[in-house]
Amino acid sequence: MTPVQYQSLDAWIDAHFDEEVRFLQQLVRVPTDTPPGNNAPHAALTAELLKAFGFAAEAHPVPATDVKAAGLQSITNLVVRRRYGAGRTIGLNAHGDVVPPGDGWTHDPYGGEVVDGKLYGRATAVSKSDFATYTFATRALESLGAPLKGSVELYFTYDEEFGGELGPGWLLQQALVKPDLLIAAGFSYQVITSHNGCLQMEVTVHGKMGHAAVPDTGVDALQAATRILNALYHQNSLYQQWPSQVKGITYPYLNVGLIEGGTNTNVIPGKVVLKFDRRMTPEEDPVEVEATLRRVIAGAVAQSPGVAIKFTRLLLAQGLKPLPGNRPLVEALCRHASAVFGEPISDSGTPLYTDARLFCERGIPTVLYGCGPRTVSESNAKRVDEHIELDDLRRATKVVARSLGDLLS
Repeated sequence: MTPVQYQSLDAWIDAHFDEEVRFLQQLVRVPTDTPPGNNAPHAALTAELLKAFGFAAEAHPVPATDVKAAGLQSITNLVVRRRYGAGRTIGLNAHGDVVPPGDGWTHDPYGGEVVDGKLYGRATAVSKSDFATYTFATRALESLGAPLKGSVELYFTYDEEFGGELGPGWLLQQALVKPDLLIAAGFSYQVITSHNGCLQMEVTVHGKMGHAAVPDTGVDALQAATRILNALYHQNSLYQQWPSQVKGITYPYLNVGLIEGGTNTNVIPGKVVLKFDRRMTPEEDPVEVEATLRRVIAGAVAQSPGVAIKFTRLLLAQGLKPLPGNRPLVEALCRHASAVFGEPISDSGTPLYTDARLFCERGIPTVLYGCGPRTVSESNAKRVDEHIELDDLRRATKVVARSLGDLLS
């Protein structure tokens, strides 16, 4: 595209920015807390709002049996197809489901309130903001009336918080989408080409309940669980010796996030459940990581008579790795982000994991870019008072629109 066309895109976005903000506010005001995961109503609202722009959204409800088996209530994924001519298809994917808001907010988590140039609300940063970024970037592109080659497809999905298998994973499995390149929801100014993988496991430690007055009649599951915890935390200290070579990613780490067990203060605990999260760098082999942890845990209780352990894998998310063919997408986003933001913006990795990995696993070159703060922590993403800077939304929309124009011209 030409500099004059970039200016026209920017001008259209500026002229319609208040409308973009109102669009995002309406999306924020419909809760999509996951759990419980009743997300079909939000998809219905989104489809109705898109219809007002002349965008026909295909509604693809996931079968109720699959949704309930995943511990959710309803999922309807949306696909919008904008065809301009022969050429490659660029997909834009953002997720609408989000963790519950929790306590301590000073702004209504579902209010979409604008204060001092910031829009507050659950999912403003992750990632309803990119429903707006991608929709208005596409509208801006079409406003030029210029000849284009290829297609843009919008994928608005609702299963990122539980791993994505019923969101992008389901659309891919059903052969409903197959883009040539993909841009997925962003978290920062950077163009993300790599991210960590994640293994989440549940370990149930079985002992034998007994009366605290006669402890020899029981087998203390908590004592055995403590041995497991010590072994896991020792592993965590070793991980710092394995730094990643990917910019933006440090080293592997493990977090024990939940412990449940026991029945009363005067009863020997007969059962303890541990749940942990192991972040894997892009260089690590997930199969080897899981096998090593199972050996470490089993070894920790090998000398604990009467103790049995059960492993349950809760999630295994592969890392995101750069694929051949992603350079046109990366170069366009980096070039325009640097120009629009007025500072060098390059590609890097992130320690987060996302459902964008599912496109990568299908051989689709994928990057993460959209509305986000300089760092994830600045937005309070998934914390109280989550918000975005409206100027970041405006600029990210321009970057995506310009990049689409280059890739489809």
